[in-house]
Amino acid sequence: MSRISYWNSQRLFGSFAIDLKAAGLEFIGTTFFLLLGLGGIQAATGAALESGTTIEQVLYIATCMGFSLLVTAWLFFRVTGGLFNPNITLALFLVGVVGPVRFVLFCIAQMVGAIAASAIIYGLTPGPLSVNTFLQQGISPAQAVFIEMFITAALVIAVLMLAAEKHSATPFAPVGIGLTLFVGHLFAVFYTGACMNTARAFGPAVVTGFAFAGKSRHWVYWVGPFLGSLLGSAFYALLKALNYRELNPAQASTRPEDSPQDPIFGTSEKAGEKAEPAGSGRNASASNPTGNPSRSAS
Repeated sequence: MSRISYWNSQRLFGSFAIDLKAAGLEFIGTTFFLLLGLGGIQAATGAALESGTTIEQVLYIATCMGFSLLVTAWLFFRVTGGLFNPNITLALFLVGVVGPVRFVLFCIAQMVGAIAASAIIYGLTPGPLSVNTFLQQGISPAQAVFIEMFITAALVIAVLMLAAEKHSATPFAPVGIGLTLFVGHLFAVFYTGACMNTARAFGPAVVTGFAFAGKSRHWVYWVGPFLGSLLGSAFYALLKALNYRELNPAQASTRPEDSPQDPIFGTSEKAGEKAEPAGSGRNASASNPTGNPSRSAS
């Protein structure tokens, strides 16, 4: 029997209707995520213009983006996966989690969702839209590309290890992913705006007519996160090739017997269980509550 090609049209478009539904919901999720996140940035920028503070603004922006992803990814985790980021979608495509048709549909949905979120913020808040990403003074395009590459790679690894890899803590993956975005913003907001998501830079740029494209070096926010997707996926592939699970096999265990030994007496849960014979003491009395010897059935 001939092997079905990966690019066979039946295999590619066999679930097109489901992929299309998922992409529509991914659009809603992306809009929701960036509406909350970019809305917080719009508020932080307006407050900073009045107070002139910097560290507080960075903390506010990082908190808004991190917690916005945590909340919305958790809401959509069982619906579409809660990706909201074409660079995450690319990484999942590279490792085989997402098929090519869903990859294309999701990327389109995420880009359009970013535009919709930016347009809503622009219409609901006073003043100009101030959520565009810029290179700060003293940061070269090359430095910005590598900063974006590394922080995007960190986010990709968080998604692959916490959500794509199945383990006991997988339902709580949005918490770790949101915190990764939060930490990435703490590092890079002051230098590049901490994009980590090409859609996040593209949406505001479209709404403002790419008015700041020259100043922001918009291409940086395509190249840097793209390289981050490749780097994060390559590191994940390396971990799988090394069979990382055997390096620390009991780390995700929930069994008490996998706990460390008693540091004082040198006994473990497993040893304590073996020390008590199966038919003696408490077990024997539980099986024969009268205390009388059991009679054999002859």
